[in-house]
Amino acid sequence: MQKLERDVPKIAFFLPNSFTALNMFCGFISMIQSINGNYYYACVILLLGAIFDSVDGRVARLTGTQSPFGEQFDSLSDVISFGVAPSMLLYHKFFISFGKLGIATAFFFSLCGALRLARFNANIEKVSSNYFQGLPIPAGALAIVGYVLFSLEYPFISEIKFLNFIYTYFLAFLMISNIPFYSFKGAEVLKKHRKKIFFGFVLFVVIIFIYEHLILGPLMLTYILGCLTYFFTHKGELKNIFEWEGEKEENEI
Repeated sequence: MQKLERDVPKIAFFLPNSFTALNMFCGFISMIQSINGNYYYACVILLLGAIFDSVDGRVARLTGTQSPFGEQFDSLSDVISFGVAPSMLLYHKFFISFGKLGIATAFFFSLCGALRLARFNANIEKVSSNYFQGLPIPAGALAIVGYVLFSLEYPFISEIKFLNFIYTYFLAFLMISNIPFYSFKGAEVLKKHRKKIFFGFVLFVVIIFIYEHLILGPLMLTYILGCLTYFFTHKGELKNIFEWEGEKEENEI
């Protein structure tokens, strides 16, 4: 009995990290699929990685196994799955024929994603849970995945070269911006109707996996443009949301 009690915390600690490892594995497999030209499978596997990524933190909170190690492991996993893997997808799908410019553009997305995660880790105790500081890297990656899936359904999009570049840089700059993106964590509707929201979320995930080529891209773009619209129409309310007293005092010195 005592042995079982000692083993339970270890098992509980292993569980959320296993989901993080699965997320990283999905990113790795997605890169292989991109290199082999299997862009659809590369996208679907990244979608699966995003599900694993959304689960690991919740499992850690439910089991009481949140730790600095888990946070760092999660960020390293995200760099691979939502930074490098989407960049490989972009490069092989859109930019491989552009030589150094294509390499630089695809890498820039990874770089901004890594910077976004580093800033998130540095400011994790300061930023309100209601907002993300800049576009979250999973959202940026899913926006890329949705765009690629849409281009597979409508091939003419791949021929609009400048649009591919603009969209990539647009998402990359949003990740390192100070624009607040709503996290939905503090939404009253979610708290009051958790069971209904959970059922709706599961149903929504199923629908996305059925009609992913049509739904994911427009959905992510709606979220991004919605947050941008709210920011520019409510600048007075959100102007200083990412300024902290400690930084002000250091600047004064």
